[in-house]
Amino acid sequence: MKPALLIVDMQQALCQGEAQPFDCKGVIGRINELARAARAAQVPVIWAQHENAARLRSGTPGWEIAKGLEVDPADLRVSKATPDAFNGTGLEALLKERAVDTLIICGIHTEFCIDTTCRRALALGWPVLLAQDAHTSAGNAVLAPEQVIAHHNATLTAIASYGPRVQTWPTEALLHALNSL
Repeated sequence: MKPALLIVDMQQALCQGEAQPFDCKGVIGRINELARAARAAQVPVIWAQHENAARLRSGTPGWEIAKGLEVDPADLRVSKATPDAFNGTGLEALLKERAVDTLIICGIHTEFCIDTTCRRALALGWPVLLAQDAHTSAGNAVLAPEQVIAHHNATLTAIASYGPRVQTWPTEALLHALNSL
């Protein structure tokens, strides 16, 4: 396995105030653990950052990686403008250049960017290890955040039509796998 760790939309404006998703502090801690283990195993760490003209304008405080997250200067970044971290970005080329064969995905918002990026990864041929306890949501008018997360952990693993599959692994299992590389 030659994985990359893809951290989606963990940005300051999305991790504070009314927009703060469920268990954000815990997710930040688990993402830091994953990123440290990935770096130690020489696995690429990639931050996908959403950009828009409203509150996520490049270079503004809200666009920056959320406080508490540990970013290394060697980490890679891709800017995106849709829920799909591949759409209109250099992510696919970056992964191919590094001969990545599996994506470990974590971040926010489960029902939008995590879901869309997982599905696109499958469509492009990459199996996904979704960090089941390191992606999160603020929920919506119909479902509590915990329900959104559980639903996507179940739904994404059921998709078989692309060939590659999504597997959900707890952070602890992913850490073990990264430490074994």
